[in-house]
Amino acid sequence: MDSTWIILIVVALVVLIVIFTYNRLVKLRNNRENAFADIDVQLKQRHDLIPQLVDAVKGYMKHESQVLTDITDARSKAMSATGLNDRIDAENQLSGALAGLRVAVEAYPDLKASKNFMNLQEEISDVENKLAASRRFFNSATKELNNAIQVFPAVLFAGMFGFKRQPMFEISSEQRAAHEQAPKINF
Repeated sequence: MDSTWIILIVVALVVLIVIFTYNRLVKLRNNRENAFADIDVQLKQRHDLIPQLVDAVKGYMKHESQVLTDITDARSKAMSATGLNDRIDAENQLSGALAGLRVAVEAYPDLKASKNFMNLQEEISDVENKLAASRRFFNSATKELNNAIQVFPAVLFAGMFGFKRQPMFEISSEQRAAHEQAPKINF
């Protein structure tokens, strides 16, 4: 009779540990998805501003139409991407295309002096800053989920319940290299 109670207690403890672990992983996954929803708001605003920026730049940049085409294509891909990881990749491509625009704009002093262009640049800069903050929060939620999946006892059950390691929302290696270069200042 005593061994039956011990077995029942051990089984009950294991069941409670599994339930607690599953519930914790679900909460962390939902927290990550909520963090991406915050990013989504900033991305929507960014997508809305890009056509305005492209239109403002078109008149000045007659020869750099490829830059504008790249931005428009990257925006379309970002807007139509499905799935969280596909959207992350598409947004990284869009960020790269916008970086190409910043470089091309340097050749047009009249454009840089345009009030409309400057206002759009400030709005996009503001959105990019908010997006960076949202990405940090998302990456923190992703790290917390990944850590929870990989630690004991969750590692025993995570795969069984369909939880797997998730990617961070990081800038591409090309963008990282561009950010690591010192800015050029011309007088």
